[in-house]
Amino acid sequence: MPRSNRPRGRKPSQDEDEALDLSRATQGWRRTEVRRGFAWNVQPVSPVQAVKVYICPGCGLEIEPGVAHLVTWRADGLMGDAADIAARRHWHTHCWRIS
Repeated sequence: MPRSNRPRGRKPSQDEDEALDLSRATQGWRRTEVRRGFAWNVQPVSPVQAVKVYICPGCGLEIEPGVAHLVTWRADGLMGDAADIAARRHWHTHCWRIS
């Protein structure tokens, strides 16, 4: 069988690595906000990432699949990070802003 001269399993170049890191960083950036004296982690969800139906705690209406929204959870909870993440909630962006 003839030998193949194509390299196998090549590593990405530095430019490709930087582009990949940038896309990961901007895909779902998270910020911390203070509301009513508590720190909250706020992560946007793009329309492409929104694939399930959620109930917004702000208005009580459904957040349909394909609708951009926010996921929030306590940043300073007493029960630890695992409990805070388990208690995260999906909000309409508008409802979060006016809450």
